Amino acid sequence: MRPLIRAGERSAAERAVARWWATRRLHADAFGVQRLRELKRGRDTTVIIPVRECAHTIAAVLDRTLAPALDAGLVDELVVVDAGSRDGTAEMAAGHGARVIQQDAVLAEFGPALGKGDAMWRALAVTEGEIVCFLDGDTLDPAPSHLLGLLGPLLADDTLELVKGAFDRPFDTGHERLAHEGGRVTELMARPLINLHAPLLAGFSQPLAGEFAARRDLLEQIPFPVGYGVEIATLLDALATCGLDGLAECHLGTRQNRHQSLRALGEMAYQVLAAFELRLDPARSRPPSASGRFVRPWEGEAPVELPVLERPPLRERDVVRHAASRR
Repeated sequence: MRPLIRAGERSAAERAVARWWATRRLHADAFGVQRLRELKRGRDTTVIIPVRECAHTIAAVLDRTLAPALDAGLVDELVVVDAGSRDGTAEMAAGHGARVIQQDAVLAEFGPALGKGDAMWRALAVTEGEIVCFLDGDTLDPAPSHLLGLLGPLLADDTLELVKGAFDRPFDTGHERLAHEGGRVTELMARPLINLHAPLLAGFSQPLAGEFAARRDLLEQIPFPVGYGVEIATLLDALATCGLDGLAECHLGTRQNRHQSLRALGEMAYQVLAAFELRLDPARSRPPSASGRFVRPWEGEAPVELPVLERPPLRERDVVRHAASRR
């Protein structure tokens, strides 16, 4: 595999990361509601929340994270994109003020949605805001800072193109909360890959954070992996498109979300690896099929299929033509 940064350039990358660390690592406390109202200057903003079986959390996310920004006029468009939840997630979200769309109903000519990244890509196609913020719907301790800290840097600094969220993420064992033990896929897969192959991104504390904001112009010119590779892919593609100085990370506070089993995290890591590996060799074609083969020895020798397909940039004409009629 070809590294994104050659070994001889490592010291230069380390110097660049040090400069980035000093200027592009931000804190949500700097972006209060009143300041953002002054900075907005008529620019439209969109918030997209992909959900699956989140009935017990989505109301609090909308009421605590979104409501203050909505009331202040900081959010122009709010969309919850649902993966056919059977627990009443869609009804709960609609009842708390969100526009709800079903992921399979958008750009249906591309077939059923194949994962979180696919839902994000489809929702992006039917929204319009100049600044787009993606939030998770399963947060157990939502707060206004989770949104304000993502919108704020893009409203305050026109040189920024993408802002990643960062959180204190404890691991809840059911008996105690262990500090810094959340984000296992980040520490065991994403961070080693970044340090080895993309050291310019080594300053990001949570490169796989699902909460991030970016300018639409950037998002519409990059591909979207359909599954859990979407977060690392958008970060790598944003680096390639606008350089390190166009990226920032903002600390948003504490976030507690549902923890998945170690075996489930292995499958997430596989999708992260597939998306990263694809970007190590620009000459390599996009995945020829929608799925990668993954063996679960505890279930027998037959492999399961995990989604590794990537959706094309929305700016491409064939996609824009389909999407335009739905906006």
